[in-house]
Amino acid sequence: MNFPKQPQNWSIALLLIIGVLAVSTSSILIRLANMEAGAGGLGFSLILAASRLSLSSLILLPAWQKIQWNSLQPGARRYAAAAGLCLALHFALWITSLSYTSIAASTALVTTTPVWIALLSRFWFGEKLTKMSIAGITIALAGGMAIALGSAGAESAGSSKLLGDFLALAGSWLVSLYLLLGREAQRRGLGIGGYIAIAYTVAAIVLLPLPLAFGTRYTDYSHIVYFYILLTAVLPQLIGHTILNWAVVQISPTIVTLAVLFEPVAASFLGYLVFREVPAPAVLAGAAILLFGVATATVGAKKSTVNS
Repeated sequence: MNFPKQPQNWSIALLLIIGVLAVSTSSILIRLANMEAGAGGLGFSLILAASRLSLSSLILLPAWQKIQWNSLQPGARRYAAAAGLCLALHFALWITSLSYTSIAASTALVTTTPVWIALLSRFWFGEKLTKMSIAGITIALAGGMAIALGSAGAESAGSSKLLGDFLALAGSWLVSLYLLLGREAQRRGLGIGGYIAIAYTVAAIVLLPLPLAFGTRYTDYSHIVYFYILLTAVLPQLIGHTILNWAVVQISPTIVTLAVLFEPVAASFLGYLVFREVPAPAVLAGAAILLFGVATATVGAKKSTVNS
């Protein structure tokens, strides 16, 4: 995927929309794989996460040849590797959450990243947020929480909803670190291709042996399961995650994570189309609140400053 070297605001916005839509397919494809395999829980979730990252890494093998190692600033590789570790743990937790709670609840909770990004950016990058941005984040998060609470009465994939909600929330902490570490790696000289090659490969190496430790095998599933896994590698990973990693260097990480707050809305809509998982009225109300919060924060963020 080629990105513009000096992107205009409209091109950043367009790519963000594509990235968010691509990421929104992740929960749907994971649920389809779970249903087709007749499996769930931690073991199969690790299979999905490890296979997704391994396929992405294999597709990115040519990118290793383009990395200019001598031009990298100190710490670039360490930041990229640390981002990969966070990505591996994020997927292990979040994909497992989809076996226990609803798509709407899981995607809403995992996209609470603006809070953690804003807090980390304040101390790490010296980023300041306007009062309007803070108000928008608060409103958007309130909408996300309404989605999660409203989905409590909807049919979910498992019985331990509280466990699933917690796993999704922990996944949001890890993906926040992943995005910020990735931003720092790119600021130290790694291009987007080289960065994702390192991060995705490290994540794959971390995840690959874990399913075996839980007694789960990579084989004996139907062809359609592996097709769904391939789609998760291409759509939400190589397209969605790569765009988000690129965007956090172009604009404020907080704005990127605010855009990702559209994911639970898109994923819930897809969940309805594919699984007839009908959101409760509180979920729909929460989506409206969330969208209003995103709009408010995005307008306010134009006045924020990022100290490079």
